[in-house]
This record gives sequence, C-alpha cells and structure tokens, in this order.
Amino acid sequence: MISTQIPGFGTLTLEHLVLDYNGTLAVDGLLLPGVRKSLNTLAADLAVHVVTADTFGKAAGGLEGVNCRLTVLEAGRQDRAKVDFVNRLGADRTASVGNGRNDALMLAASALGVAVILGEGASTVSLSAADIVCTDIVFALELLIHPLRLTATLRS
Repeated sequence: MISTQIPGFGTLTLEHLVLDYNGTLAVDGLLLPGVRKSLNTLAADLAVHVVTADTFGKAAGGLEGVNCRLTVLEAGRQDRAKVDFVNRLGADRTASVGNGRNDALMLAASALGVAVILGEGASTVSLSAADIVCTDIVFALELLIHPLRLTATLRS
C-alpha cells in the first residue's frame, strides 16, 4: 500500500495500479526501457494490473518477468470494461495510467489518474480526465515510487 497526504487534494491510499499496455507501457507492442524495473519495484507495495486490448498481440511476452496480472479485453466497449475493472478493485484505492480514449473513464474514476503522452500521442479526452499528465512512463511510475512528487504536483 502507498499512502500520502496531499494538501488540497486529500489523502491517497493506494492498493492497486491499473495500466494500459500499448501507448502507455509499450510502443508498437514493445515494452519501453525501464518499465520492467519500475513495475517490479511498485509490485512490492501495490497489486499491478495491466488491462489491454493487446492491439499488437505482444503484451504477454513483453510483460514476461514483470510481477503483474495481465487482462486482455475483448473487442468492443473497452472503455467500459476498463472502468468496470477499476470499480471492481475499488476505484478509491486505485491509481490508473493510460493514454488512449478508451482509458478516459478509468482515469476519471480512479483515486489517481495519470495520462502519458508517448510516441503514439494521447487522447485529449484522457488528458482532461487525468489528475496528472507525464511525457515519460518511467517518470509517471516514479511518482508512485516517490510519493512526495505527487504532493509537489497536486497540492493546492
């Protein structure tokens, strides 16, 4: 569990981390450098879940050696499936990270939503739904590894 008090934002008590795969952790289906190490570090404190359409069919191989649970979604209403997943875990105890339009609902529902803008860009709907926007996935994950960085960004 990760817990931090953020003035003007509230107390974040996180037990789960839910992440999209393509465009968030990977580009063209290939896991980005530094992601495996960061996710395994976070897995000591959070249950790590990757929820994806697996557009390139490479998520399982890319996540080999990562302490996480992979869920591949069926086609259709993936935005709804992702927010339902977060709600089943407990949205008030979940941080989520994504970039696509189908991530917007889970970003908005989660206690902490982080949008990332990588090589394939990010949906403006998801950017608006997020609490924080990052241009590097490892930096986004390090916000949770070093929670005072969340305070610096989110306090009012």
